[in-house]
Amino acid sequence: MTKEEVLRELNVDPEFGLSEEEVKKRQEAGLNEFGEEKKKSLFVRFLEQFKDLLIIILILAALVSVIADPSDLTESIIILVVVIFNAGLGVYQENKAEKSLEALKKISAPVTKVIRFGRMQEIEARFLVPGDLIILEAGDYVPADARLLEVANLKVDESALTGESVPVEKTAGEIESRQALGDRQNEVFSSTLVTYGRGKAVVTKTGMKTEIGKIAGMLSGTKEGLTPLQIKLNQIGKVIGLLALLICLVVFLIQWLAIYPDDPLVALKASVALAVAAVPEGLSTVVVVVLSLGVQKMVKRNAIIKKLPAVETLGSTQIVCSDKTGTLTQNRMTVVEIYREKRKKLDEELSEEERKLLSLFAFCTDAKILSENGKVTRIGDPTELALLDANLKYGLFPETRTNIERIGELAFDSERKMMTVIVRYQDRILSITKGAPDVILRNCKNINQEEVLKINSKMGKDALRVLGLGIKELESLPENYGFELEEDLEFYGLIGMIDPARPEVKEAIRVAKEAGIRTIMITGDYVVTARAIAEELGILGPGELALSSRELASLSAQELYDNIEKYSVYARVAPEDKVRIVEAWQKRGKVVAMTGDGVNDSPALKKADIGCAMGIVGTDVAKEAAAMILTDDNFATIIFAVEEGRGIYANIKKTVQYLLSSNIGEVLTIFLASLISAFNFTRFPFGLPLAAVNLLWINLITDTLPAFALGMEKAETGVMKHKPRPKNESFFAHGLGFRIVLQGIIIGLITLFSYAVGLIKNKGNPNAEIIGQTMAFLTLAFIQLFHAFNVKAEKSVFNRQVFNNPYLWLSFFAGLGLQFLIIYLSPLARLFRVMPLGIDLVIISVGLAFLIIPLIEIIKLIQKYISKK
Repeated sequence: MTKEEVLRELNVDPEFGLSEEEVKKRQEAGLNEFGEEKKKSLFVRFLEQFKDLLIIILILAALVSVIADPSDLTESIIILVVVIFNAGLGVYQENKAEKSLEALKKISAPVTKVIRFGRMQEIEARFLVPGDLIILEAGDYVPADARLLEVANLKVDESALTGESVPVEKTAGEIESRQALGDRQNEVFSSTLVTYGRGKAVVTKTGMKTEIGKIAGMLSGTKEGLTPLQIKLNQIGKVIGLLALLICLVVFLIQWLAIYPDDPLVALKASVALAVAAVPEGLSTVVVVVLSLGVQKMVKRNAIIKKLPAVETLGSTQIVCSDKTGTLTQNRMTVVEIYREKRKKLDEELSEEERKLLSLFAFCTDAKILSENGKVTRIGDPTELALLDANLKYGLFPETRTNIERIGELAFDSERKMMTVIVRYQDRILSITKGAPDVILRNCKNINQEEVLKINSKMGKDALRVLGLGIKELESLPENYGFELEEDLEFYGLIGMIDPARPEVKEAIRVAKEAGIRTIMITGDYVVTARAIAEELGILGPGELALSSRELASLSAQELYDNIEKYSVYARVAPEDKVRIVEAWQKRGKVVAMTGDGVNDSPALKKADIGCAMGIVGTDVAKEAAAMILTDDNFATIIFAVEEGRGIYANIKKTVQYLLSSNIGEVLTIFLASLISAFNFTRFPFGLPLAAVNLLWINLITDTLPAFALGMEKAETGVMKHKPRPKNESFFAHGLGFRIVLQGIIIGLITLFSYAVGLIKNKGNPNAEIIGQTMAFLTLAFIQLFHAFNVKAEKSVFNRQVFNNPYLWLSFFAGLGLQFLIIYLSPLARLFRVMPLGIDLVIISVGLAFLIIPLIEIIKLIQKYISKK
């Protein structure tokens, strides 16, 4: 649309602005601010913790225990304490309120200059309405989306929104319709930064209707999916819960019909014990703590994990979708090449004339680098700052303001595409002009334009942003000078600059590739620039393609799904494109990580399986949307984090194996004891070997301490040589499920045998049953302490590695001490329904428990033999 059409559409006078009545009327439609999602209260979050099937089973067990024996509430109270503790832990973990919208507000411009009722005034940006006339100057944040009416050398840094590293030159004229966000040169967008010049614009969109508002809407509309670990643990919980209910029902029927036909409440008591045995109360706590320990390790590696399950997700990452600007690159324009008589890299040896070229470029800038009290402040256009940096490091006159006096200038404008300064130095007056190479060459004399234009074209194909320089020596400063200063110039040279790749990223991408992780570049920059950086870093391989936003838009969802493997680079993309790319990979069953630093990255950061935001240059919005923040802004840190994540996942598998094998052993003990008792397989009374309170102690203390220690195991060497596990791979793959069941059977049989030994050796003793229960309790506890070493060592427990985890040994001796304390301290013995044992029975109980080590060693040898076959 033309300017006039826009003003007519918005019904606003270009000089007077809106009237007071019209402003109030338009404000009724909404202020220039972002809406918020209604958050769940702490109480609601707490209640939601009780939806878990295992928690429901425990609550039912507590109620049944009260009904069965109202005079003894010990078991019920302990069970309820466990349930409430787990619920509180869950709320604590989840109580990280969404701050993305607040962060978006924080970076919005607080005040703005507006023309209303025929006069200029400053107002809070949130009171802007469509149709308001705003004035923009260098240093201003744009307060709303607007169409430009007047510009004077206006440049806007849109990198946070589009990902483009170079400020965009703006125009007030019409442009072609359906342009990508970064190519809408006659519009300015909310929360972008004016870096140069000034402008006047009419507000077209406010609040949630702005481009950044759309991102806010996408953030609130993007639902966070469960991580692979959460899904697998939920599956485990459901299976355990359903099996527990089934077995509890069977045991209740056996106990009621065969043993206590006149007293179903006693039968219920046995079911309570079985329910407690079946539910791995410590599992969720241990997993949370193991993940928390992983978080502490990550902090030391410059990665802050905001959401615990993200640690594990990193280990299964298969695709890393990375923003280019500020993530793979330094987000800092840098001069890397010059042309005086031939092309040269800046780190090559430069002649005096080549060094002088750099200084002349630096003279022709308005940017400043100030240092005060050790603090460096960089002011101005990134391109000009790059010229100053190059001069400071390589120039002939590094101090551009020393002994050099600027005595005149012709400011840059987008029509001329040139800027000229007049300086006095070394008793000479020099006019220096920089600008687009083709324009500079047209204004130079005695130069082979064709040859230089070829050089310019080659530099452009290498994704360099090229500037040309011409000079003219003056005898004196003319009283009235104009654009004639920019004619008949002496061509002096070209410089090429780029936002360069981070030096450590190439190696990180190589390591990632070796680990089976593919890196995808997603950027708002141009295809040529993106392709050059991608090729340099090894992202764009043979047969892989770079795709522009327009080409991406032309693909249907099915076409993108079918061809997603072909594309390694996406250029000129909009925020919704990034989400679409992430979703397409996820539909292919891949675990996707997304890195980024800009506002434009935040919806995709949230949509990805794990979002990684940059900590230094990252916007608040990106940080709040992400699950992980890289404090050193280093892409390579992701690879360290992946390695750590893989190690943590292996540790979690060990803890789950350890805890579930114990639970299966407990269930088997109670179930078999019920069968033996019901069908009178023995010639003596055979009751329940373990009370519910014994099982709670085993599950929450004896099991949990070694489980924590297993979670602190170091990652195995060569963990990054393996391919990522498939997203749909079963948690119990590679024989883990079989090992858990087999180990559980062994644990159950040994415990049951210990109980039987206690009964037989004390036949006729009125305390025979309690002695048998104490032996079963001691045996089961010591089995778990010994079994931790079996789980630690995948091959054999008898190797040097057995001593490399001091926490495991500490948990072993702590568990040993606590177990004897319960048996030999009278108040605790009464609470846990056990009694002190003689040394002979202790030796038998501990000896039976130790059998778990040689038995598992034999099984490992058999498995090793079979695998070789």
